[in-house]
Amino acid sequence: MTDVENDNVTGTARSGSQSKEDDEPGRIWQSLKALLFGNTEDNSLRAQIEEVIDDHESDAESDPNNQQDISSLELEMLRNMLHFSEHRVDDIAVPRADIIAIEESSPFSEFVDIFSEHGHSRIPVYRDNLDNIVGMIHIKDIFAILAKGGKHPEDITPFLRQPRFVPESMGVLDLLAEMRATRTHLAIIFDEYNGTEGLVTIEDIVEEITGEIEDEHDDEPVPMLVKLDDGIWEADARAELDDVGDAIDPALEIIDEDVDTIGGLCFVLAGHIPTVGEQLEHPSGWMLEITEADDRRVTKLRLHPPQLEHE
Repeated sequence: MTDVENDNVTGTARSGSQSKEDDEPGRIWQSLKALLFGNTEDNSLRAQIEEVIDDHESDAESDPNNQQDISSLELEMLRNMLHFSEHRVDDIAVPRADIIAIEESSPFSEFVDIFSEHGHSRIPVYRDNLDNIVGMIHIKDIFAILAKGGKHPEDITPFLRQPRFVPESMGVLDLLAEMRATRTHLAIIFDEYNGTEGLVTIEDIVEEITGEIEDEHDDEPVPMLVKLDDGIWEADARAELDDVGDAIDPALEIIDEDVDTIGGLCFVLAGHIPTVGEQLEHPSGWMLEITEADDRRVTKLRLHPPQLEHE
């Protein structure tokens, strides 16, 4: 190695060493801040991508005439993908009360009717009650029997397929991987007592990224919360407490029990399944009047605002 090369190597090493020394106070200060105040800065790849999305959206808002290379829909899907793995299956599951299912001993005509009425391609099949799901039936198998004009089977068991059975704590991303690997499009969610908690389809998972996908069989969306006169609200019992708090009054979210919906709140306040006409007082002063219910659940209610005290 020549003297010039030696000098270059030595200079480079000295420069690198000097650079590290210059950076040392900064690293010490960063460590000290993290120790005193906690590490509030998120330098993860996820956070960096989300920051780029935020900047892109801000640029689009500040200059609407500027042609953006990524549409708002694509940005929304990108953001949904970033948070996809944060969800559990019970966050997106169809709740137990809304599951469309059929008893395995039902006559073949009822299997035809349930597909015709609800437009689903797969229907869970249970024995005795919904906690004992024995399989699912596919519309293709029912249609094949009808198309061939053959004898209607008295026993549906040979046509049953197996869904996935997964715990409510399972991650959505894990379920997606499992459903892809097993080529299964429906999963039954069970709770800690091995009871049926809900169900998830592959469409439910995809909608976490793309947003709601409506088809010709879906009913028109009905608002969960509707404001009436005199501060009264009409609510679907499935409305999330977070949404109720945002739209009506944050005080309605405050409850010691672990409940997610306004219907669950009614059950907690009553200590039993409320009946139609029953009125339940919330600690905040709101009155919850049950307007629709059956022997298993509340379906509709009205929220009456707290009465002002007159001196």
